[in-house]
Amino acid sequence: MKRIFLFIVTNLAIVLVLSIVAQLTGLDAWLAQQGGSLSGLLVFAALFGFGGSLISLAISKWMAVRAMGVRIIRQPASATEQWLLDTVRSLADKAGVGMPEVGIFDSPQPNAFATGPRRDNALVAVSSGLLSSMNRTEIEAVLGHELTHVANGDMVTLTLIQGVVNTFVIFLSRIVGNIVDRSMSRDSDGRGIAYFITVMVSQLVLGILASIIVMWFSRQREFRADAGGARLAGRDRMIAALERLKAAHDEPLPAQLNAFGISGGEGRGLARLFMSHPPIEQRIAALRAA
Repeated sequence: MKRIFLFIVTNLAIVLVLSIVAQLTGLDAWLAQQGGSLSGLLVFAALFGFGGSLISLAISKWMAVRAMGVRIIRQPASATEQWLLDTVRSLADKAGVGMPEVGIFDSPQPNAFATGPRRDNALVAVSSGLLSSMNRTEIEAVLGHELTHVANGDMVTLTLIQGVVNTFVIFLSRIVGNIVDRSMSRDSDGRGIAYFITVMVSQLVLGILASIIVMWFSRQREFRADAGGARLAGRDRMIAALERLKAAHDEPLPAQLNAFGISGGEGRGLARLFMSHPPIEQRIAALRAA
């Protein structure tokens, strides 16, 4: 799923930059020197943790457009683009959200994604492969799925979850760094080189492990988005769209697209913990059982 992949990568990068800034400005050293002030450290972790996720949310549309080369439709250049705008507008009205920006990105794989900081400030983009390989009723179901993500405020909820996760990652990494630094030298005040190295490594490792929580959340929201797509466009159309996606993704996605769009690929064993989407078979079964 494009929005999840970009959000997590951007978030990790921003948190890393904020941590480096904290070290260069001496804030990290001051906190380490305070040793016992866990409450102060927790406040610091929350400010930087939520700061990273909020910045990621604010630039989510900008990042998506540039990462995928999305062409925003300002003036429809064809009947297909006009139909796409009209369909998104109709579905947005049904979902109770403002008209999002609509774009197309070049990819042979059928895919789509939605992102944006607010329900009334979103972007819905579809791939050229989706437009060429699906019929209009199936495309409508995919658009309904994506607009349900917007209507449900999934990006905002994801931001809050990521902020909590970031807070604990930052907090625990500095606790571990302080312990390691002091264990290496009894005379250390907790802010030696071992502290900073341990913090960076711990933050990276814990951040990757914490993404399991975010991915679990993402998988649950996919079931809800499928149900929303079924309500907006029809259950049979949503099932048909997923079946078409399953057929298209029987061949592995390119690496750069593996976590993107309405279908995030398949995984086995531990890899399933890092999947942004449930297997398509499970999604279809859930719709049929609803």
